[in-house]
Amino acid sequence: MKFFNIEKTSEGKARAGEIMTDHGKVQTPIFMPVGTVASVKTVHQRELKEDIKAQIILGNTYHLYLRPGMETMQNAGGLHKFMNWDLPILTDSGGFQVFSLSGSRKMSEEGVKFKSHIDGSYHLFTPEKSMEIQRQIGADIFMAFDECVAYPSGYNQVKASMEMTHRWLKRCIDWNEQNPELYGHKQRFFPIVQGSTYSDLRKISAEVISEAGAEGNAIGGLSVGEPEDELYRITDEVTDILPKDKPRYLMGVGTPWNILESIGLGIDMMDCVMPTRNARNAMLFTWQGVMNMKNEKWKNDFSPLDEFGTSFVDKEYSKAYVRHLFVSKEYLGKQIASIHNLAFYLDLVKVAREHIVAGDFYQWKNSVVPILRQRL
Repeated sequence: MKFFNIEKTSEGKARAGEIMTDHGKVQTPIFMPVGTVASVKTVHQRELKEDIKAQIILGNTYHLYLRPGMETMQNAGGLHKFMNWDLPILTDSGGFQVFSLSGSRKMSEEGVKFKSHIDGSYHLFTPEKSMEIQRQIGADIFMAFDECVAYPSGYNQVKASMEMTHRWLKRCIDWNEQNPELYGHKQRFFPIVQGSTYSDLRKISAEVISEAGAEGNAIGGLSVGEPEDELYRITDEVTDILPKDKPRYLMGVGTPWNILESIGLGIDMMDCVMPTRNARNAMLFTWQGVMNMKNEKWKNDFSPLDEFGTSFVDKEYSKAYVRHLFVSKEYLGKQIASIHNLAFYLDLVKVAREHIVAGDFYQWKNSVVPILRQRL
């Protein structure tokens, strides 16, 4: 079983492919909903599968290590069984979360000592520890332990951080070779390109990561506050170097228009908390543009939430009703908006894939991006 097959390439870098895992196949380009603590916030697993049509979801190593902890995780038989999700899962390494704790962490060559955001207890994440936890979680795809620097950061700091990420990568690979999977299904390892917005560093990192010969590769350290044109420039430069026959995962991206532009630059996989986080704050993404559901203009609009939406919430509830739920601070509003946004994101990449296969992706993308960006 080949892990990744490219079915169709377009006139540019965009491509339609298929990833094969022991928990099923994933059609790329794909968006992956984020299930940080073994739950995509406010959404049932059944809804993820049947209504949102997610093909793969994310779990978070740092959060799952702290809660429920690895003893419970192993007793359950891994994350798939624990959360009753039988499709593919990807876990990040915990590097980004530890980076986000900048006030309560200490970095060294060995790893990162950090203070739990839950109870203040101290923990040490090393490359080996991250690999061990990700074996215990048992995701189909798991990530190298890397350091992600803040944006902006000085050249020398970024260079030193990138070089440490490369040394840590070797330790990850060595540990993985000596410690097989725990649950009888294959886990695929992806290293991560770093280098912030410095082209020469990104080039070095992309070459080191390519040489590691992993089954897929990721681009990290973007979507951390840099301007959009920098995100696209670096992504374009890195996808020029990463092997064409392996999936490319752009971490933490993004808005609907970011997703389409990234697909156009040769990206196959993306994830982001934006569809759910923004949903909980009443922001809906649609094919017509962006809606703020708290706006007065929806107060007496009894038309369906989204006439072009693919999930049941789009037909069953009106704009006025969903606005009422948000204004009244009802939990159901957050649930409806989360299901809507995730279903929209999955529909977005599905339609993008159809246009890649049809051969008119770039023409289509350039016509829809301005519409997606407009505020309704």
